[in-house]
Amino acid sequence: MNNRHLRRIAVTVSAAALLPLALTACSSDSGSSSSDSGADKAASSAPAKETASAAAMDEPFGPGCASVPKEGAGSFAGMAQDPVATAASNNPALSTLVTAVKQAGLVDTLNSAENITVFAPTNDAFAKIPKADLDKLLADKAELTKVLTAHVVGERLTPAQLEKGSFDTLAKTKLTTAGSGEEYTVNDSSKVVCGNVPTANATVYIVDTVLMPAA
Repeated sequence: MNNRHLRRIAVTVSAAALLPLALTACSSDSGSSSSDSGADKAASSAPAKETASAAAMDEPFGPGCASVPKEGAGSFAGMAQDPVATAASNNPALSTLVTAVKQAGLVDTLNSAENITVFAPTNDAFAKIPKADLDKLLADKAELTKVLTAHVVGERLTPAQLEKGSFDTLAKTKLTTAGSGEEYTVNDSSKVVCGNVPTANATVYIVDTVLMPAA
């Protein structure tokens, strides 16, 4: 009886000694699982944020975009269906540019081009030019063509490419860009007021100053 009693005591003591170790192991596994779950959530949320940011930059941006019609041919959706000169003609803020393009005989040239980028000056941009100088420019087809084609690059440019860019224009001049996010400057003088606007054959960046090529 004494031996049996001693064995029972020994078993009880062993079980009591092992119980804290088992509880510690369970607690460690639970904490690890919780930690892994948090890491998984963080990992899954990071790509989601990057995707959302990339998607945002696929859309037109800038304060000037607010003036673009919400519906119809002059809206972003409408402009995306037409080649660039036609699309611009449906945007009230670009009427002076459209007049200049017609005066230079560039409508068909721009509409038939493939994958170009147009830096399109607003009516206010043209209004910065003294009227006498603007009238003289509009009357000189060769000079007008040079000025207008200095606003056109022969490839579609993304906002990321504008961060620190230098591009050849159809006028065989250099066009430089700088900036980030939703703020970009062209040729150190003109600001993008509504960028990344899609048309059927071009990407348009609407700017607040006419880009005059060097003489």
